[in-house]
Amino acid sequence: MPRRWRPADISGTTPGGEVRFPGYDVIGQASAWDPVTAGVVLGRLTLPPPLRFFTPAEEAVARPLLDRLLAQDDEPRVPVFELIDARLAEGETDGWRYEDMPEDGAAWKESLAHLDADARHLGVERFADLGVDDQADVLEAVRTAGQWHGLPAGHVWSLWLRYACTAFYSHPWAWNEIGFGGPAYPRGYSRFGSPHLDTAEREEWEGEQAFAVDPVRQ
Repeated sequence: MPRRWRPADISGTTPGGEVRFPGYDVIGQASAWDPVTAGVVLGRLTLPPPLRFFTPAEEAVARPLLDRLLAQDDEPRVPVFELIDARLAEGETDGWRYEDMPEDGAAWKESLAHLDADARHLGVERFADLGVDDQADVLEAVRTAGQWHGLPAGHVWSLWLRYACTAFYSHPWAWNEIGFGGPAYPRGYSRFGSPHLDTAEREEWEGEQAFAVDPVRQ
């Protein structure tokens, strides 16, 4: 049995520190999932393997990049970096790319090198050596640029966000944060409500929120 990589409290704490779904842990639903699905989901809680795609130098850039993109400033963090590393090592891309961008793996490596180059223009050796606010400023400059080190900045931004968000929302800790009940197979859904009106009811196995206002404004 693989060891579980699991913090003491993962009961739906939002990036803002509020607990929107107190006491909720989607892993309690694992017995209702089919064995293959349960194996895939529970496998995401195992201790992360050694790097297979990124180098240690690239890891030092990618981790703060992903933390800034996802506002993961404190532990426990969803292991987004590890999930992306494994995905790229297996060649599991989106199946498409922009024609003016390199293949995804090469684009990741090139863009991480460019972030370090931007940091050197600010007087430090590496992107990771910048403070959090300065890192955010560098990324905002990428987001709003036209071209960035010879790459279309918008397409670089799309690459980062696609991989970051896919990894984040594939993980049970993120599901706890949003009250997601996990895979519905084979039990299915029973409380759909109207597709045209906001009348769908919460399934009894989904998280119950403590307050209705989303604490994450943006």
